[in-house]
Amino acid sequence: MTETVEKKQKHVTQGDIVAQSTEMLEVISAGGIVILPLDVAYAIVGNSEQAIRGIFTAKQRSYEKPSGMFSSYDLCKDIQIMSERDLDTVRAVVSDDGLPFSTVAPFRADHPMFKDVDPFVLQNSTKAGTIDMLLNAGVFHNEMTRQSMERLTPIFGSSANTSLAGSKYRLEDVEEPVRAVADMLIDGGRSKYANDDGYSSTIIDFTTFKTVRVGVCYDKLCEIFLKFAIDLKANGMA
Repeated sequence: MTETVEKKQKHVTQGDIVAQSTEMLEVISAGGIVILPLDVAYAIVGNSEQAIRGIFTAKQRSYEKPSGMFSSYDLCKDIQIMSERDLDTVRAVVSDDGLPFSTVAPFRADHPMFKDVDPFVLQNSTKAGTIDMLLNAGVFHNEMTRQSMERLTPIFGSSANTSLAGSKYRLEDVEEPVRAVADMLIDGGRSKYANDDGYSSTIIDFTTFKTVRVGVCYDKLCEIFLKFAIDLKANGMA
């Protein structure tokens, strides 16, 4: 008879952002999975093959939909291949207006951040030579990104919910099969941009300036992009 070993989870409330971010990165570096609060929605993240497989399975997510990567303006500038105008637009969104969003663009696969990333993980966190990078999604996101850059430990994942079921803005609303796969869970209360439509971050493809996904702050993002002569609404959906 095979004995079933129950997964041991650490479930804590939001506290010291720096210390808890360090702890989450230790879990991720050891091959584990973390669920944490972001301003846009709760996220589920890891960076090992085991973790990424576990996330996709728990979410019932198609491998046609790659994971995203935690990022910042500095990391975007280093990794994604963009024009000066593109980078100015990104800076205006995250630094000047303090908004979250995700950028899709070609990337430098030889960047030191990817040196120790398993090929399976990179394959399922990129698509057609591009990578999706989430920026400015809250205090945990920004601190974990900062520490990930110092450690050269990228963070990959997606929203903590069953695929196509809508983003979740409270930990208790995350479906049990998704919660069950995590090694550590942080309860940070209700997400800043909680909404009735189940939206998470807006995703913009910088190769075409088409919208991959309409998400939070979309109308405001359209206004900012127009300042750089980019009409997101006219460009339509990717």
